[in-house]
Amino acid sequence: MINEEEVAVEAKILIVEDQFIEANNLKIILRKSGYLVCPIAGSVPEALEIIDRDQPDLVLLDIQLKGRLTGIDLAEILNDKHIAFVFLSANSDKQILNAAKLTRPYGFLIKPFREKDVLVMLDVAWYLHQQKREAEYLKIVQSKVPASLTGQEFSGIVGQSKPIKDLLENVRIIGPSDTSALILGESGTGKELVAQCIHQISARKKKPFIVVNCAALPASLIESELFGHERGAFTGAAEKRTGKFEQADQGTIFLDEVGELPLDLQVKFLRVLQEKEIEPIGGKKKKIDVRIIAATNRNLEEETASGRFRMDLYYRLNVFPVTLPPLRERREDIPLLANHFLQYYASKEGRHITGLTDQVLKDMVSYNWPGNVRELENLMARSVLLATGSLITSVQLSSSQHKDAVVHDSGSMKTITENERDHILAVLERCDWKIYGQGGAAEILEINSSTLSSRMKKLGIEKKSAPQKDRHDT
Repeated sequence: MINEEEVAVEAKILIVEDQFIEANNLKIILRKSGYLVCPIAGSVPEALEIIDRDQPDLVLLDIQLKGRLTGIDLAEILNDKHIAFVFLSANSDKQILNAAKLTRPYGFLIKPFREKDVLVMLDVAWYLHQQKREAEYLKIVQSKVPASLTGQEFSGIVGQSKPIKDLLENVRIIGPSDTSALILGESGTGKELVAQCIHQISARKKKPFIVVNCAALPASLIESELFGHERGAFTGAAEKRTGKFEQADQGTIFLDEVGELPLDLQVKFLRVLQEKEIEPIGGKKKKIDVRIIAATNRNLEEETASGRFRMDLYYRLNVFPVTLPPLRERREDIPLLANHFLQYYASKEGRHITGLTDQVLKDMVSYNWPGNVRELENLMARSVLLATGSLITSVQLSSSQHKDAVVHDSGSMKTITENERDHILAVLERCDWKIYGQGGAAEILEINSSTLSSRMKKLGIEKKSAPQKDRHDT
């Protein structure tokens, strides 16, 4: 394997840019930082000639170039040659940028370039390129033993749909590696369960698996929770505390809702990824050996663009993204899941319940499931308690969400963010805007109250957002 630190100073970079001043500025930045720089190319034919002759390790590639061929055309060739590339662009045309994204670059550098941004992006691109090569190697190795990981390790994941089969294939590939993983998906899709599966098929499976819900940690305590503190490090620190990262040493740490981490903590988290070391509050730096699995229901690309999430941390985490499908995109799994949870809770409660009526299953399959698998599980738990016979003959589904499912399938679809905002507003109105405590919105939504407050602020939800009742209504 190529040593990443050695590559950073010995890598050969090709600049493909038809604007001489910008290309020359890049060349100066790269040479000053110890990179070897090939002659500058201003068109695709020039670039191909230099690639054949000089064999660069990485290409900085403008989208718009001289001649008929564009940078996007060259990107496809670079993919075939397994050469890493980063796009250079001042173009804000969404269609062109989307076409560029489809070529799977290691990033974008937006003109005009800042030296710091260029060097960070190159560092990230190298890291991702090495991880991709490892993942491709692992995929080849794992394909030769497909039957070894289909039993107990995946027993908690129920479903036979194509999205679930694709998910399990990705888990099977990433599991044996020591690469960081980023699990993406809406709330309630089972991100922690997938993280446990990844841990169980890794070489660390007999070591600790530590779960941290970043959204549930108070801002004043989050650093101490993650990195620990020494006795007397601050007021109230009467005893030494071992942080979650140190607890996970030799094992795996799962950081749920990593998008909620404050920016100052993101810097320290990045150090853990890069240097494999932590620094407890009031203590000395110490090395740790831990695999990191992170998860979020946020769009981290948008969070990065808005400055709420560090770009270098995002690319360090996003080595091997594992995306969980929402339940509405795998409706064929709903009967399997419903019966799975029904039998579990019937056995737990000592009830003899054999199944659900055809009409109940039909209603469930057409429902939109904003809370995904977690909502379905809770529904089955309630239905078992309320059942009066051996068959479940009715379930309590939200009529508004049932209608949404029909409208969305046949008409224009709302974004995930719009659906989330609508659902939170509906729950808040239903409980008269009570957030905390029994019967509050947080309890109904089955999330931490601090997480709900954070999401309300993010989505711009205030009490005035609700439709005002007529003053004569009683």
